[in-house]
Formats: sequence, C-alpha cells, structure tokens
Amino acid sequence: MYRVIKHYGTPRHSGRYPWGSGEDPQRSKGFRTQVLELRKQGVSNVDIAKGFGMNTSQLIKKLSLEKNEEWNANAAQALSLKEKGYSNMEIGRRMGTNESNVRSYLNPVLKERAGITRVTANILKDSVDKKGYIDVGLGVENHIGVSRTKLKTVLSLLESEGYKVHKFDIEQVGTGKKTNMMVLTKADVGYGELLKNKDKIRMVTDYSEDGGRSFLGLEPIRSVDGKRVSIRYADDNGADKDGIIELRRGVDDISLGNAKYAQVRIGVDGTHYLKGMAMYSDDLPKGVDILFNTNKHSDVPKLKVLKPIKDDPDNPFGSTVKQKHYTDADGKKQLSALNIVYEEGDWGKWSKTLSSQVLSKQSTALAKKQLELAYIAKKEEFDEIMTLTNPTVKKFLLSGSNNLTGFAADCDSAAVHLKAAALPRQSSHVILPIPSMKPNEIFAPKYNNGEQVALIRYPHGGTFEIPQLMVNNKHPEANRLIGQAIDAVGIHPKVAERLSGADFDGDTVLVIPNPRGAIKATSALKGLVGFDPKEKYPAYEGMIKITPKAKQQKMGDVSNLITDMTIKGAETDEIARAVRHSMVVIDSEKHNLNYKQSYVDNGIASLKKKYQGKENGGASTLISRAASQKHVGKRKEKIDPDTGKKVYEYSNETFTKVKYRDPSTGVLKETTLSNANKKGYPVISTREVKRTIGSTKMAETDNPSSLSSGTPMESIYAGHASKLKGLANTARKESISTPPMRYSPSAKKVYVKEVASLNAQLNIALKNKPLERQAQLLANKVVSTKKDSNPNMEADDLKKIKGQALIEARIRIGAKKDPIVISNKEWEAIQAGAISNNVLNQILNNTDLDKVKRLATPRANTTLSPTKLSRARSMLVAGRTQAEIANALGISTSTLINALG
Repeated sequence: MYRVIKHYGTPRHSGRYPWGSGEDPQRSKGFRTQVLELRKQGVSNVDIAKGFGMNTSQLIKKLSLEKNEEWNANAAQALSLKEKGYSNMEIGRRMGTNESNVRSYLNPVLKERAGITRVTANILKDSVDKKGYIDVGLGVENHIGVSRTKLKTVLSLLESEGYKVHKFDIEQVGTGKKTNMMVLTKADVGYGELLKNKDKIRMVTDYSEDGGRSFLGLEPIRSVDGKRVSIRYADDNGADKDGIIELRRGVDDISLGNAKYAQVRIGVDGTHYLKGMAMYSDDLPKGVDILFNTNKHSDVPKLKVLKPIKDDPDNPFGSTVKQKHYTDADGKKQLSALNIVYEEGDWGKWSKTLSSQVLSKQSTALAKKQLELAYIAKKEEFDEIMTLTNPTVKKFLLSGSNNLTGFAADCDSAAVHLKAAALPRQSSHVILPIPSMKPNEIFAPKYNNGEQVALIRYPHGGTFEIPQLMVNNKHPEANRLIGQAIDAVGIHPKVAERLSGADFDGDTVLVIPNPRGAIKATSALKGLVGFDPKEKYPAYEGMIKITPKAKQQKMGDVSNLITDMTIKGAETDEIARAVRHSMVVIDSEKHNLNYKQSYVDNGIASLKKKYQGKENGGASTLISRAASQKHVGKRKEKIDPDTGKKVYEYSNETFTKVKYRDPSTGVLKETTLSNANKKGYPVISTREVKRTIGSTKMAETDNPSSLSSGTPMESIYAGHASKLKGLANTARKESISTPPMRYSPSAKKVYVKEVASLNAQLNIALKNKPLERQAQLLANKVVSTKKDSNPNMEADDLKKIKGQALIEARIRIGAKKDPIVISNKEWEAIQAGAISNNVLNQILNNTDLDKVKRLATPRANTTLSPTKLSRARSMLVAGRTQAEIANALGISTSTLINALG
C-alpha cells in the first residue's frame, strides 16, 4: 500500500495557504518571480511575507540572496557565450534579455559588486575558523567595507550554510547599562559555551594590544626614599592639618606642575604609601622633601601612619590614579612619584544640584522653591525642544531613537533621584587647612569678600553640621599657599570638626552663599561633643570583623533612619543617638569597631520602631524610599502611543538556584546552579526562580504619594515627582506622534560636500563600536578576575576598578570615541533634508547633543571680548578675586574661569 502526499493550493487564492503548501511553495516558479508578480498585482510586502510564513526582513533577505544568485548565474552564462564568440545582441537573444543587460552581466565592476556577498561570506567564515567567535554587531560592516544591509544578507546566507548568529547583552563596565552583542560561530557552539567564553569574542579585523601595560594601565609606581619623608604628629599640631602632604618646591619628581594642590598617592620605599592632599610648603625641615600631617600621636611608628601598598600591581593604592611624567636635567622623560586622584580644577566640574538628603532637612518653603526651579528648567528644556523645526532631531532629543532614552528618560531619572536646583553660585570645593584663620572665616576666592556662606558636606546628617562662615580673601597665609584657587577653600581646622568629622585628605564641601539665611543651620548637637567612636566602641577579643558589604548595607540603613527621623520631627537627643551610631558604623570596618554594641547602647531598635514602624523596619518616607531597590520580572519596554507611558511585556524566563552546604563552615547556603558548578559545591536541592531585573520603588509607581508617610515635606517631593513623570510621558507621546523628516534627493545634490563629510565622520564613529565592545569584553574579564580574587571587595573599590579596567581596555584595544563635529554648513544640509532619517539618527547617536541644541536654537554669545579679557587678566594680576572681577565685568565666575582658560 502506498501513501500519496498531494500538494494543494494555487498561486494567490483565498484559504489557509494562499500560495500553496510546503517549505518552498509553488516551485514551478522561482521565489523572486512569484514575489514580483504579486507586487504587480498590488500585494504589499507585509502580506507577501505573511503568505510565505516570513516577516518582511526575512523576505527582503531572501529576495536579495536569490537576486544575487540569479545575477551570478546570468553573468556566468553571458561570459560563457561571449567566450564562444557570440555578439552581445546574440547573447541577449539566446538568454531572452536585452543587450544592455548583457553588457551589465559582462561589466567587471558590476560582476565584482554582485559577487561581494560570497566574498564577504568567505571572509567571515575564515575568521570564525581561525578565531572561534566573531563579533558581527553594528559597526563591523564599516571595517569590512560593506553596507549593513549587505552584511545582514551575508549572515542569512551563512546561517543557511549551518553557521549560528547569537544575540545577547553584556553589562557595560561603569554604567551598568547593556551593550548588544551579535556573534557568529560554527554550528556546534551553544549559547552556554559562548557566554563562558565572552572574553574570546574577536573582531573580523585584527587590532593591536599593548602587552607592556598592566591590566589597569599603570606603569610600575615610582616610590620615594623614606628618608625624604617626615611625619608631623598630633603632639606637634599635626591634627590641625590631618591628611595634608606638604611638598618642597622645585623638586622635579614631586612637582605639582602648574597646579597649587592635588589629591595624591605617593609610594614610599616600595612597601607603603601616603594618601592625602598635596600642597607646597616653604618651611620644611632640612633634608625633608615631604611632610605628612596626621592626627595620630608620636608613639605610633612611622610605618603605621603610612598605608601598606596593596598586593595588586594593577591597583596598588586601591583607587584610580593618573600618573605624571617630567623631564629631568638630562632631558629624559621620567615617571613622577605623584599619582594624581584629583587636581586643581577637577572639583569645580562636579554636579551643581541640591540632593534630597540636604534639602529635605531644610524648610518646606526652600524645598518647594528649589524643586519648582528644577521643574521649570526641565519644562523650559522641553519647550525648547518642541520649537525645533527638524522633526528627526526633535524626536531624538525627546526620547532617543528607541523612544526610551533622551529627555523623557532624564525626567524619569530625576523623579527617582529627586535632585533640586542649586542655589545661586553654589559650587563644590575641596577643603584645605589654614590654622591661622579665624574659626568663623573662610578663604574662598570665587566668592565676595565679606559675604556669608554655608558649608555642607556629604554624608549630611542635619542642620547641626552646617557651619556659617564669613569670606576673608585678604588672609596673607591663604593667599600665599593657594592664591586664586579655582575649586579649593581654606578653613580653620575646627570647622572641619563641625563638618561631620571631615579631614583634609580630599574631603569636599558645597559652598553656598547665604546672605539672608535661606540655608538654616542649628547649633552642634551636645550628644556629639567629644564623642570618639574608636575610643567608645573598640573590638573585643575574638570579635568577627564586619565585612565591607555588610558595612555598606548598615550605613545605608542608618542613613535612611536619620532622614526619616528628621522629616518626622524627631527630638535632637534622638537624632544624636542615630548619628553616633552612624559614626561607629562608618568606621567599623576600617577600625574594627563594635557596631553591635553601639546599636544596643544608642537604642536604634526603638528609634526604628518609632519612626519606621517596627524594630527591624526600613525606609519609611518618600525621600528615603524613592531610590530604594525593587526587583521586577525581566521584561521589554514599549510605549503606549495614547498616553506616552511605558508598558511592559514580561518574559517567563527562569534560572536554577541550588542549596548547598559550605564545605568550610558547614552552613547551608544558596547560589545559582552555574556558580555551584563553577565552584564545585555539592548540591542538596534545586528550585526554579523567575529572572528579575533591578528597578526602584519610585520608577515602579505611577503615584509617588503612595511612597509617602504623609508629612508636608514628602507631599512637596511627591508633587515634584508626579510632574516630572507627567513631563516624561508627554515627551514620549510627542516623540511617537512626530513624523520623520522628509528626505530630499535634490538637497543631497546641493550639499554633496557636506553629506560626504558627515558620512565620512559617521563611518569613523561606527568603526569604533566593535572596538568599544571588545574593550567592554576585556574590562569585564579583568573585573571578574579581580572580584574572584577578592569576593568581599567594597562597592567603592569595585567601582574604581571598573573605571580603571575600562580606561585601560580602551587603550589596549584602541577604542576611542571620535564624536562627529557638525559645522554650520553641515547643519544647513541636515535641515534641508540632505541626510536620511536613519543616517541622521546614527549621527545624533555619535555627536555632541549640546552642540546640536545650540545649532538648532542659537543663543547669545557668552564669551568675553578681547578688551574685557585683557581687563580681567590685569585685575587678576593686581590681586582681585575671581568674584570681584566677575562682578566688575557683569559676568558669572564660571564665564570668567572659562575665558581665562
């Protein structure tokens, strides 16, 4: 008995299979021929694709492949007939085509173009054979000289030949955002194998690594001889300048160059190092080039004052540093002993906002005013974007190329972090000691002589930690030591004590002019006077030291408690109890303190019950809860076109968690199956867990008031967050409804030179993307190695290592961002429609958007005229302060500083 399988269906009839059944229906006609016939009948690409069980992208790829194959076959036939001596006309007659097509088939240039699919495929195949895993993501096409569309066609061809294209995300080192990876491998490479070997993913084209550098980019540090270093102890007033490193002027290997101060690390004898703020001194003892000031007493040996160099040549100081070089007397380049963390000018670049940690502890009137100013600034930015005439630029600035970034995302972030507008002329400064100053004075060249300023330091406990000082810019010693400091202020050492125990090793403050007392300050808490955590809560014998991770968690816990207590009007003695405990916790790991006893003695459990609802309670006010973490299911974000709100499609993705008994302690623990396999842990039981991603409580609510406990201050912040969320939704809605700009072929011809320039710059920018992915892969591997060797690493240390690893990986790989610089004429071309929407979006992704805004909305010139600049320099030489000069010229101090360079 035979079974007969009949083919059913005829071209383009109704029914379940409108073009017939089977994997390649209606084989009596070529696929491309059928599609062309359907197009002539008015059938859209979308419907054609559906009929063949494809999406439109797959349809286009298949058409492209078949067109290439058809063209190559025709070219081969034409060439064969030509070699037999037939004329082009006769070849056309035999092939059933016209003479012009025959000429095209025989044209070597067009032949080469048609064959590029196969050539490119062979290049990728060879790369996979040699390197195993090949990056084929965005920008690779720029390296191998084909279009992105052509590369997609090639990848489709290779997939049909048994190769695999894997897509996954890697976390960007430093930002925590995701980088999309697209990797070509052989057929037998599974997803799990690829993830285990991410660091082995390579580019099609080779790059050069500088193998002479350390993984974090440092040359072997240069140490100074310990005989050149002296210690000034507390017995000799060293505590007044605790953390200050005084340097002898004119010594090359410890020269600050053009800077007057810098936060540094200096290796000593190859075993230890100094950490602090370096500045010059003119009265060092003979034979001493470096004098370190400490609050320790003279019974502490010199090496105990210094810090031991970490057993990690990649990261000997545990912080990110910039190494300096100098030219010696023989004209040779030498490595300086100074390793710079920050130097003069760096602190002034820090963000100028008021955090909720500070503002929520001030008056509701001030909070309302500064939050309203922050919202107005955002609303003005939105209104400015909406005035733009280029719809593609408008759409991009509102919500990026994917409707999920740009201005809208900034508003969402602002609603979570709740930062308010800065007060007038507020700025960050590093503090330096001037013991001869009066305790109620400050040397601050950016501010007016005689005006009152308030100082705020983070972490900020409350108004009792805010000193109010009078500016004295005529102080002789301060002028001699730091002069026209850009971002440093000089204070009496007693002021540092008021600033929650600050020292002078690089601690910073917000300096805020406060002539009318808008910033409220209260007297120092009596409960903190004379309190020394190290003396009150030393470790007992056999006490287990707190881990860095646990310290960080407990510090966040008590910080939230202090915030909640302040907002809810706690008594000063209660605040003092919580602050004392926070002082113990913050030093618990460094000095091995008994933080558990402090928790009991200061009655923290009862404070938590009173102000957070229960003894083990957590954040209880909107201010402390807004940015607290919330885990949600893994999902994809989309936008509701009617409201602009984000909507989510949740996946049901899970992973396996296992229970195991720790071989060293016998304690029952839980981890992931992959980690258990990696570590070789004996598995006791398993369970499937839904995969989640991290978010925040504010981000996950449409009603910020739901996070509030009902206080007036929280109501102000809730209203501010609601307005920001509404503005974000409006921006997304406007973005979706904004039509793309119309491309103008005629404008492209007019601006041919400008279009060519923009395309050339874009090509360079896109070439960096694969290099950047390689750098991210390398940096991830380095960070992973460091974490494995030090699993209890503090979050701050991990952050520093991530930064160092990425900087060095970029140097090794040669990844370097070359932002596209848009000239006025090129902007004119963009406005005329000479660039397609797709290309323009890519340009916007790789250029300075602030400049784009300036091009789109020209502003008044804020630079100084040559006359004013000359006058400013003359006044500076005459000893006038920056603030005095700025006032005299009618400009801001920031404009003055920028003009002076």
